Order: sequence, then C-alpha cells, then structure tokens
Amino acid sequence: MSAPAHIPVLLHEVMTALAPAPGERHVDGTFGAGGYTRALLDAGADVTAFDRDPDAVAEGAALAHPRLTLVEDRFSNIEAHVAEADGVALDIGMSSMQLDRADRGFSFQSDGPLDMRMDRSGPSAADFVNTADEGDIADIIFRYGEEPRSRRIARAIVAARPVARTAELAAVVRKAVGHHPGQKKDPATRTFQAIRIHLNGELDELADGLEAAERVLRPGGRLAVVTFHSLEDRMVKRFLSARGGKAPARSRHVPDAAGIGVATTFTRVSKPIRASEAEQQVNPRSRSATLRSATRTGALARPSKQGGSRR
Repeated sequence: MSAPAHIPVLLHEVMTALAPAPGERHVDGTFGAGGYTRALLDAGADVTAFDRDPDAVAEGAALAHPRLTLVEDRFSNIEAHVAEADGVALDIGMSSMQLDRADRGFSFQSDGPLDMRMDRSGPSAADFVNTADEGDIADIIFRYGEEPRSRRIARAIVAARPVARTAELAAVVRKAVGHHPGQKKDPATRTFQAIRIHLNGELDELADGLEAAERVLRPGGRLAVVTFHSLEDRMVKRFLSARGGKAPARSRHVPDAAGIGVATTFTRVSKPIRASEAEQQVNPRSRSATLRSATRTGALARPSKQGGSRR
C-alpha cells in the first residue's frame, strides 16, 4: 500500500490497544489521511472508515482496498453502517490535512478564509464572529477554549467587525490580550479551538460517538480514543470510568457522556498514554495527544436516542 500523507499520533499504541486480527471488523471513526485505516488493513482486518469531511473521503477513495468501506458521515452514526465491530478507533479533533490547508480556515499559521467547517456545510466561523452577540461569543470562548479573558476577546472581536480571515481574527485576539514574541503558546489558540468546537458540535459528537461505539462493539471488542485537549480527554475519562464501574465528578462544561447507574460495559480501562519524547520530536502535534482505551464486556449497552439497545 502507498505511504500515508501523515502518520497519525500514537499509531503503535493505538494498534496495540485495538489488537486487530485477520477477519475482524474494525471501525476508523476519523479517517483523515487514512493512517489508522492503513495499519488496520495491513493487519488483515476489514475496515469501515468514517469522515464527515468530503475532501478526506474524496482523497481517501484512492486507497481502493477490497477490505475497506469508506463512508462520508459522522462517526456518531456508526450504527447506520456497521452492525457489529471488533474495534473502534477515534482520533478526535482536526486532521493534519485540515490544519495544513489555509483555505479550510482552521489554523492561523497561514492566512485563509475564516471557515472551520469540517463538513463544509452550515454557518462558517466568519458568520459566527460577525453575527453572534458579544455575550454569546464570550461564553463560547470561555466554555470551549477555557479562556479566562473571553469577555475582553469577545468585545474586541465585535469592535473589529467584519472579520473575514484567520490572520485578522488572530491579530484581534493577540491585541486584546497581549502577545509577546517567544510565548510558548499563541494567545489566539484557545479562541480558534473554541469557535471550531462550537461550529462543528464536536463535544456532542464525541458524546454520541462514544455511546455508538459501545453499542456496536462485540464482547471483547476494543475501543481506542485519542484526544488533543482537556475537554475531550475529561469526557472520555468520565465515560470509561462510569462504564467501567466508577463515577467521576460531573462537569458543567461538557455534555454528560458517562451516565448514572449504567452496567459495566467496559473493562481493562487503560491509564492515559501519551506520546514518547521521540515521537514528539518527529511529530509536534503528538505533544498534546492522550490515548485512552478499554475492552467491551457482554453487558447490555444503554439504548440509543432512537430507541432499542444492543446486547
């Protein structure tokens, strides 16, 4: 098979957690550039891969493998396409392709239109920052970016309207909060993260996707989830802790993906795994990555929102 455009983070660790074998059915819920999918196919597994980004699906068609089914859909809709699976992998957040392409508007590293839409539909980031109330902008930046200076930033954004480019928005945020050359983290990072999460409904998608994975996994099936910031990681931790028999404290900032009083549907819940120093040197994106994994038991899963349950 041809080499992937981007090597996904924690590839060895994710494959170890999934332990794919010939003849098994695995789900790559976040196809991106296809790194996990290629590794699963190389291990002999049949793969159903999902991506809500039409660009990723179009480019992934070149893979053309007889054991691969590539689906343009959200990973929360796994059940519409897969009856049962031996493994589910989720790499949450943006793909490297989205980050690297200025025209997608996810990053301020290169100037581009203020877009940020993963599926290229619905309101763009420019629509949001140019039409939303100042209070709503502040709330989104605080909730999803965990930015303590959210009100100051929202006030600056409203005063600068119209804002149409990624470089413009980054400059507004830096001016509002102060930006010093050599800072470890650009002050615009949290604002971009918050707007992206809000536009794409990412935390609700993660909550629904975890529950969908729980329902499609066979007894003994493996779940591996890679996250890149604390809001996502806390959701996965809470979900697996509750499904593994524990009940961590609730959070007012993220959807409830844990549930109260549910059966023990996962066992062998791993401790968080992070990238080695060697991987971080090769792939800086891996510095913020956290992997959590678990194994499905035979307990009955929570019913889906549409009704019905699995095992």
